[in-house]
Amino acid sequence: MEFKHVSVLYEETIEGLNVNPEGIYLDGTLGGGGHSEAIVKQLTTGKLICNDLDMIAINASKERLANYSEKIIYVHDDYKNILTHLDEMGIEKLDGALLDLGISSPQIDNPERGFSYMKDAPLDMRMDRDSSFSARDVINDYSESELIRVFRDYGEEKFAKKIASKIVRDRQVKPIETTGELATLIEKCYPAGYRFKFGHPAKRVFQAVRIEVNGELDGLQEFVTNLTLRLKKGGRIAIITFHSLEDRIVKNAFVELEKDCICDKRLPVCVCGKRKEINIITRKPITASEEELAKNKRAESAKLRVAERV
Repeated sequence: MEFKHVSVLYEETIEGLNVNPEGIYLDGTLGGGGHSEAIVKQLTTGKLICNDLDMIAINASKERLANYSEKIIYVHDDYKNILTHLDEMGIEKLDGALLDLGISSPQIDNPERGFSYMKDAPLDMRMDRDSSFSARDVINDYSESELIRVFRDYGEEKFAKKIASKIVRDRQVKPIETTGELATLIEKCYPAGYRFKFGHPAKRVFQAVRIEVNGELDGLQEFVTNLTLRLKKGGRIAIITFHSLEDRIVKNAFVELEKDCICDKRLPVCVCGKRKEINIITRKPITASEEELAKNKRAESAKLRVAERV
């Protein structure tokens, strides 16, 4: 399947980054390369580091961005490891960084990747195809209490206990092998009148399992903090999230970084050492316009937050 992905909040993100033509930029989640293309087109003597965990995405973007290859460095890894790669490259500071934390359309639309509850396929959901740990392992090997934790913490699923209990019972008869089997099982756990009231009943569990398989929230706040501190003065970071769990983590990281001295005001001098590190540019997250939503329904849940290093 050809890797084609529509970048969400495209203009808003690039405007938020305020690209310096001579700067060094990071696209930590390359995906289809749309945002990267917009950044690299503005660079003269600058460089762009493009990172992705999915080698299919990297190879597709290498073709798309072939005319700018001399300005791009590609990295195949989890974006949370990118600071180590920057150290190895001798890059101490960045002029800007972008994280688009959503899953790319080709990953959802390719049935064999096993991300979608709308198409029957083997349970997979690995962003890194070289990983040995998949959604099948979560669904068939996790204890009932572990499944409840995943569904509640990562999917905010109201029927987590009921769904986990049914999974454990059903897999004793035979392993749950496909997305279709799992989606049908989840549907049966919902009351008939409530089943499709807020979209497909499987969407929260599928989100939760995907997050668990790929460790999407592990260390996210710490990483956002450390990446932001890697910016030069005046450098910008733009982060796009697609569900409330991610957005809350990013918001909290930015709020902490913007705080100045947190000492008791009655103290004559500061003893905490806390200093304001950023200005938050987006007090409220930027969301997709009606025009964008008409073209790309998947932008509906996207939220963009931007901050500037001080």
